[in-house]
Amino acid sequence: MKVVVGDRNVLPHKEQFETALPDDAEVVWVVPFEETLAVEELADADVYVGGRFSAAMGKAAPRLKMVHVAGAGTDNVDRSALGPEVQVCNTFHHENSIAEYIVASAVMLRRRFLEQDRALRTAVFKTSVYDPSIPQPLSLNGARIGFVGFGHIGQRAWQLFEAYGAHGAAVTGSGNASSASLEWSADGSWLGTLMDWADIVVVSAPLTDRTRGMIGVAELRRLGSDGILVNVGRGPLVQEQALFDALSNRTIAGAAIDVWYRYPTSDGIGKPSSLPFEDLANILMTPHSSGVTRHTFVGRVGDIARNISRM
Repeated sequence: MKVVVGDRNVLPHKEQFETALPDDAEVVWVVPFEETLAVEELADADVYVGGRFSAAMGKAAPRLKMVHVAGAGTDNVDRSALGPEVQVCNTFHHENSIAEYIVASAVMLRRRFLEQDRALRTAVFKTSVYDPSIPQPLSLNGARIGFVGFGHIGQRAWQLFEAYGAHGAAVTGSGNASSASLEWSADGSWLGTLMDWADIVVVSAPLTDRTRGMIGVAELRRLGSDGILVNVGRGPLVQEQALFDALSNRTIAGAAIDVWYRYPTSDGIGKPSSLPFEDLANILMTPHSSGVTRHTFVGRVGDIARNISRM
């Protein structure tokens, strides 16, 4: 059995991965990823492991039985050249790491640590201790946390928020949420009500035709001038121009954005949006890294090897 790996995040765990595979497995590493090399190796491959899979790769792989993404999303897998017998798989294990990011970014924004950091670099102690015009910032104790989507990421983040003494509510596709400690849950028609209610809104819903652009001008206005948005789902869940304008005009207090509207090629160089978010002082910008920890990928590599063994 031949396994082609084109995901550099798996490479640090090469020994763990290869040891866990069946004895007859031959592993070919195309890292850093180059599609032309991957196409050559896929001619006699049974499994491909990687996040990007093009139609050309599918056409070059007549023996392929499985495409395994080393992450949760399969939206970068072009299935047009794959037969129905080819299994397209994903894996998780990122919920703990993403939950840490959600809570950490919420604290940084709610306590205004980003602003204080930037000010202190210019020798200004930007705090109410020295400037009575600055209001004392709010903690997470008593904060209202609204979840847009409440899957394994939202559930884990809520466990952490709850430990701080926060209150929680959620809107989901079905209207059901699995945590009895939430104050309420409802379906997507209650999104506006959630934005009114929440101090911090965590977006982790899947991107579908129905959810694309679900948070726009009206929803951000309802979140309000003290509100914070944390998006770890997909960028287009939140309308790009509406988000930029809401941050620029201080319609909302701040945002932590880990998922974007543009992504680079394999060199990692490229603006995440056509709009200059980088000029805004009230945004924490991260490169889709909230789930990228060693803990995450140790778990993912184990899942991938087990799925290949089952196949």
